[in-house]
Amino acid sequence: MKKFRKVLDGLTTSSPVNPGGSPACGSAAGTPSTAPTPRELEIQETLMSEHFQICKTVRHGFTYQPTALAFDPVQKILAIGSRSGGVRLLGGPGVDCHCQHESGAAVLQLQFLINEGALVTACADDTLHLWNLRQRRPAILHSLKFNRERITFCHLPFQSKWLYVGTERGNTHIVNIESFILSGYVIMWNKAIELSTKTHPGPVVHLSDSPKDEGKLLIGFESGTIVMWDLRAKRADFRIYYDEAIHSVSWHHEGRQFMCSHSDGSLSMWNMRNTAKPFQVTFPHGKTQRDGRKESCKPILKVEYKTSRNSEAFIVFSGGLSYDKAGRRPTLTIMHGKAITVLEMDYPIVDFIVLCETPYLNEVQEPYAVAVLLEKDFVVVDLTQSNFPIFENPYPMDIHESPVTCTAYFADCPPDIIPVLYSIGAKHKKTGYSHKEWPVSGGTWTVGSQTYPEIIITGHADGSIKFWDATAITLQMLYKLKTSKVFEKPKSGDVGRSAELVEEDPYAIQMISWCPQSRIFCVVGISAHVILYRFSKHDANTSITSLEVRMQCDMEDVISPSDTENTPCFSDPSGHSPQPQPPSPRSNTPDSVRDSIPCLKVKDRMIRMPPGYQAELVVQLLWVDGEPPQQITSLDLNSAYGLLALGNCNGLAVVDYLQKTVLLCMSTVELYGSADPFQRLTRSPRKNRQSTSGLTELSDNQVSLDLERSKSPTSVKGPGRKLSLPTDLKTDLESRENSFSRSRSSSVSSIDRETKEAVTTLQFAESYGRKSDTLPTPCLWVGTSLGLVLIIPMSIPTDEQERQEDPVTVAPTGTVLMLKSSVLRFGFLDCGGAVINSPYEVWRDQHAPDDPDRPRKRKLVNFSPSSSQEASGDGHLAVVCSERQAKVFFMPSQACLYVHNITESSFVLRADVVSVCNSVCLACFCANGHIMTLSLPSLRPLLDVSYLPLTDMRIARTFCFTNGGQALYLCSPTEIQRITYSQEMCDNLQEMLGELFTPIETPEAQNRGFLKGFFGGNAQTFDREELFGEAAAGKASRSLAQHIPGQGGMEGMKAAAGGAVGELARARIALDERGQRLGELEERTALMMASAETFSKHAHELMLKCKDKKWYQF
Repeated sequence: MKKFRKVLDGLTTSSPVNPGGSPACGSAAGTPSTAPTPRELEIQETLMSEHFQICKTVRHGFTYQPTALAFDPVQKILAIGSRSGGVRLLGGPGVDCHCQHESGAAVLQLQFLINEGALVTACADDTLHLWNLRQRRPAILHSLKFNRERITFCHLPFQSKWLYVGTERGNTHIVNIESFILSGYVIMWNKAIELSTKTHPGPVVHLSDSPKDEGKLLIGFESGTIVMWDLRAKRADFRIYYDEAIHSVSWHHEGRQFMCSHSDGSLSMWNMRNTAKPFQVTFPHGKTQRDGRKESCKPILKVEYKTSRNSEAFIVFSGGLSYDKAGRRPTLTIMHGKAITVLEMDYPIVDFIVLCETPYLNEVQEPYAVAVLLEKDFVVVDLTQSNFPIFENPYPMDIHESPVTCTAYFADCPPDIIPVLYSIGAKHKKTGYSHKEWPVSGGTWTVGSQTYPEIIITGHADGSIKFWDATAITLQMLYKLKTSKVFEKPKSGDVGRSAELVEEDPYAIQMISWCPQSRIFCVVGISAHVILYRFSKHDANTSITSLEVRMQCDMEDVISPSDTENTPCFSDPSGHSPQPQPPSPRSNTPDSVRDSIPCLKVKDRMIRMPPGYQAELVVQLLWVDGEPPQQITSLDLNSAYGLLALGNCNGLAVVDYLQKTVLLCMSTVELYGSADPFQRLTRSPRKNRQSTSGLTELSDNQVSLDLERSKSPTSVKGPGRKLSLPTDLKTDLESRENSFSRSRSSSVSSIDRETKEAVTTLQFAESYGRKSDTLPTPCLWVGTSLGLVLIIPMSIPTDEQERQEDPVTVAPTGTVLMLKSSVLRFGFLDCGGAVINSPYEVWRDQHAPDDPDRPRKRKLVNFSPSSSQEASGDGHLAVVCSERQAKVFFMPSQACLYVHNITESSFVLRADVVSVCNSVCLACFCANGHIMTLSLPSLRPLLDVSYLPLTDMRIARTFCFTNGGQALYLCSPTEIQRITYSQEMCDNLQEMLGELFTPIETPEAQNRGFLKGFFGGNAQTFDREELFGEAAAGKASRSLAQHIPGQGGMEGMKAAAGGAVGELARARIALDERGQRLGELEERTALMMASAETFSKHAHELMLKCKDKKWYQF
């Protein structure tokens, strides 16, 4: 506990001076004020640096750019590898884990150690890794880096500790899984093929042991060569030379025949008795042409041949369609007996696995499902039903159904909101799924004790909004809202004015504002429109009110303080916003006459709206003199006031959504009045349009900087500047510094000609609009891109009837506070240091049936800064954060109590006042990837961690903080990464995560009959240790591969060792440690032997030299 005090009298901090010569309102010392100010402010701050730590918690969504798939049939855990080196492990509800290879190399292949709680990954940097899954956060135990050969295929037989590794040179190496050391046993490509063969067989594309005899290894080469290698005899049993390239091989469970898929779209069946030629070749999708030849087909990339006890065998493969069927979607084909079913997929197939009941390859497989990994989706097909329905996916794999353009995160929501949204959303779920349970059900997870309702909202490029239940590290879809339904569909012959503003996706969501208590929801679209929604449990037939706002910034006149000396009281809305005009003809309108029309046309008829969020009001900015409206850069909504405020680089508009009127529509310059601290230079309006390409594709392509800056929101400059991604935003920072330089001395600054002053943040609050105010009133705080803060007081009728009829008075007073750079966020604290929440209206269903006993009245909840104080005029603290600086002001005196320069070399992208550990702090995310927290109100640095080395626009636009020490961002176009900056949550994270491994008895192998055992070879007596161990095979060359011990693997094993698994884990630790010590001992022994040999050699030479000498000759 540390006590901080600031005496208001006598503070001497330099500050800008306004044109009038008197100290600006942002003065730290201020001038003697008539407003009551406490002589001494005492606030006990409890937060310390030890309360903070950055830690990733969980990742949601579909794995971006997937490359590989694996399944453990006993543990029922699924693994997905990605091109960026990520591994996603999925099980039952809550069992969802993301691991990352430090190298970032693409994952080529995954192999589970079935029912062992371990996973082998083969990466594109030719490294094998062994992951321990017996801990909640998997860790790498061993790595093996191949130096001279490239890995192309891996195979690990069930219950074997020897991994077969095929390479690009055609060689096959064998790795001991326990020690992760290469065996001296190598199958060289020139030994595998006949000596007479003149060409290289190509890379190894397949390895598998025969189900009939584990001592036989089937090796498939890319060129079409297949070799059955006898591991004991170290020679080839047979060789097949086929004239078509091989992509995959699959065995019949009896081991008497196998099937190959080829590059010409054919499947070949081979019998072990006669390998001279295939006994069957089929082109499943190739029709015979008139000349008798088969039409050419695409390659069959993978085939799986699975037998069933009660029905025909299943043959499942991907690809193989004929080339002449242009436009066909990617397909998965299921051949069951004579029936052929072709399943069309939405995206290209990356990999698939047939899920079977048994892990033993020499038993009847009994397939029950096919897991199909697509480029942008993951589906599981039910094989037990004749129509092959898909299972309903319990994971949130469709976050990217339409590209995510913005996010919002709400922790500690009202407890009733999640069930309500779920009940509404459940009515619109798709049907036709398999009635069986999701087959990937492994692991265990229990809801932690410290859980509270959390909701994540995502806005998308197609105008849709998704509400997600994010409680307790899970993510489940609650409700989906389509904002495009508010507008008329553009006619085919009318490209529309929105096409000139936005090349595509005219409904894309830019900003979200949600009041969970009143359930009022507001969105900003890219076509300069705002839609306000109310929630109702009942359907309604209603019309949507449309308000049109003409917002322009005429800079042709010199603006001086004398022009707007007397600031009137704006009680008449008609005086400051033109009356809505009828839209002009919409098609073929030349730019020169395109004026006072919106970008989109709102439906002007009665609409039936289903239960859920129902549109009530649309506010649209209009074209002005052939210029499209500028993007909306800021938005705030207050349900208690019934007001909505929006701003862009031209100015500010305030809308009364209860009376459906525009209260205020002014340029930023007009809002200052005589308090404008800058000289405005003459400037002609620009005629170039904003480029908005790139909002929807928040990925590595060119993005309009103007548009991307509008969400942060940060400084908005002249249109046309582009930022090539991915990049560090420091380059942008440098250019901004050069083009946005202005003096911060006492002299008057002059604004750069290319700079427009945008309204970057807005917030309604109970505050003091003037220094002379003694009681707080409803105010609108306005922050601009020049670092200026304006406070606009409002007079709102308190009586409900008067509120519906009497006008709201909005009166800009000229109150100005100043900071460095663009203003990002406001926050308000009482004199005890607690957050003052904005007042709100309690939710009421406007479309519920009337109840005469309970009339529906507005119920307001107000958090006045004076409510917790004995005296009514004690004031409050205002926290203002900009891109460079944070300040804490005392209101109403407007004295600056604390200043902290957050960064000089970068700029803040996102800032929020959040509650952590029963206290409050200011959390900031910078463009250089740093996450910082500052205490409130003293602005002491508590945390500064370089979290992300590279920040691109996708992260910048989607990063957001919330209460409870949590934050999220879009780490890829398809995935949401949640993190915590709370030490308490980091400590409790182990309890919150799911267990990937659960102790399960391995199924017993079926009893083999006498005849099968007699004629089926001696698979049971095959001992790989005798063949591959060091005693028999010797050591592999040290230059071939390098063993790398896992970092923290031992510690992870020790931490995970507990319960039933503990003894086994501890035994493995002991064995590994013993193995390490034995290895060290062996190396020391070898050195001693070499030293002894050298000594013996020198002694022998000395003896020969001296044996013929007499004693007196020495």
